[in-house]
Formats: sequence, structure tokens, C-alpha cells
Amino acid sequence: MKALLPLALIGSLALAGCANTSPYSGDVYRSGQAETAQSVTYGTITSVRQVQIQAGDQNEGILGGLGGAVLGGLLGNQVGGGSGRTIATAAGAIGGSVAGSKVEDAANRTKAWEIEIRRDSGDSVVVVQKADRNWQVGQKVRMVGSGANLSVAPY
Repeated sequence: MKALLPLALIGSLALAGCANTSPYSGDVYRSGQAETAQSVTYGTITSVRQVQIQAGDQNEGILGGLGGAVLGGLLGNQVGGGSGRTIATAAGAIGGSVAGSKVEDAANRTKAWEIEIRRDSGDSVVVVQKADRNWQVGQKVRMVGSGANLSVAPY
């Protein structure tokens, strides 16, 4: 039973670090955008660059750090005895916290495209959205919405 505890903690840490990256797709609308009129403009892609989006999280690494600290403390507690065990437990908790935060940060990144578009009106705009389709320079696109609610779709 004791051997299953670290596996359960690793599993919960892995799930806790997974942010929902669906909103970064051009094919996903937030609830506030449904049944709302959106403006549409058209343009041509002039530049495409692969980037990463660091998903925002209300916990900002707390879940990964806390889960890593618990797991590291449990593993450190298996080493040595007496004051050596106490030191190993503390070191395991600190190391686990750092590692857990880094794992959560990596899990919360998603591949994206930085798409520069020259609108038919002559001005240019840059939109970053999830890399869930391939974009090419010269491709005609339509932009739906405005400001922070702008998404790019094929035309």
C-alpha cells in the first residue's frame, strides 16, 4: 500500500499541471463570444513564426511545487535514519518543489503560431493562436472579432 502512494501523487501532480489550452485555438470560442456579433475582416498572411504560449493558471506553479514537495519529502523520508532522515526529508521536499514547479511550467506550454496579416484595408496585425493547423505566407484568411478576441480562420 505504501508503494502505491508515490504513484498516486505522481498521477495527481501530472493531472494538476495540465492547463486547458483549447481556448488558444482559432476554432474555440469562449462563452462570452457565443450569440454575440463579431466583426470580420480579411487579409493575407505575410509572416508565420512558431512560438509557445505559456498557459496562465490561477495557481501559478503552486500545485506542481506543492505536489513535488510532498513527493520529494516522502522519498527523502525513505533514506537514512535519525537526523539524517530529517535532513533527507527536507532536502527531498525542497528539491521536489523545484522540480514539480518546472514540470508544471513545461506541461502548461502549448505550441502556437505568431501570424502577421496584412489586412485588405492596408494595415497589419499580429495574432498568436494555437498551432492546430498549418498556415502559409500568401494564404488568404479572415479575422473574426477584435482586440483580445481576434481569431484567424482560413478564407
